[in-house]
Amino acid sequence: MTKSEKTRADLTTEKQNPGSINLDAMSVRAMLTFINSEDQIVAEKVADAISDIEKTVELTTDALRNGNRIYYIGAGTSGRLGVLDASEMPPTFSVPSDWFTGIIAGGDEALRKSIEGAEDKPENAEKDLNNAGLSSGDVLIGISTSGAATYVKAAIEYAKMQQASTVYLICNPEPYLKADADIVIRVDVGPEVITGSTRMKSGTATKLVLNMISTATMVALGKVYRNLMVDLMAVNEKLVDRGTRIIVQLTGLQYTDALEALKNADMSVKKAVVMVKDNCSGKDADALLKKKGGILRDILD
Repeated sequence: MTKSEKTRADLTTEKQNPGSINLDAMSVRAMLTFINSEDQIVAEKVADAISDIEKTVELTTDALRNGNRIYYIGAGTSGRLGVLDASEMPPTFSVPSDWFTGIIAGGDEALRKSIEGAEDKPENAEKDLNNAGLSSGDVLIGISTSGAATYVKAAIEYAKMQQASTVYLICNPEPYLKADADIVIRVDVGPEVITGSTRMKSGTATKLVLNMISTATMVALGKVYRNLMVDLMAVNEKLVDRGTRIIVQLTGLQYTDALEALKNADMSVKKAVVMVKDNCSGKDADALLKKKGGILRDILD
């Protein structure tokens, strides 16, 4: 693919925000108030992209149902947000750690400090995706707020060659570097408060979109019942307590009995609820959950 006719200066995220021209002369209160007012624009712009986000969720849900995986890839803030979202999936939904993988240009070192020029090394994209195990049927979500990261463009093009589905998430009307992605999610948040600082509104928009994609995917796969985290990984005191309270709410047991039920169910909230509600063994609860595809609503309602 070729670069668009526009220059980087034409990108929305590179334009000056007229409301913050005199940012350095503002009082702290005025500055904070303006930043907050700009942030309120972000959710409205994400709403404009819901149709394409919905299409992405259809891809990710189908991929996981078919035994494939989801990859986020990006550079700088975009890459860090992808790694963040992917890393939160196992404890929140008890999914295997390779269901969602976050890849950042420059490797894990780039999570803590900037690796200059990493986004401009397209040759590393293929290597990083190969090391992560990308294969046919997977979904790659390339994140580049400006659409100017050659690393991300190369990742999308390589994923297409591997017959993976591809999504391009940008925070401009059009990417600076076009790529032949199956879906392009455009969240045009407008000029940043500090010109070009896409860790601000663009970063917030990216986090919101990734939250929506991963959350809706997990809900579709039965990892949530009502709005309860019934597939959480009870690996610390906070999550054991939350899981116990969910069992109390869904079964009517007292707290101590619910905690015991959780322990008897191998620390699985969903399994414990089925065991109590159906008065069955753990083995029978596992079989029923498997039969219903892990959808607790199909068992309880």
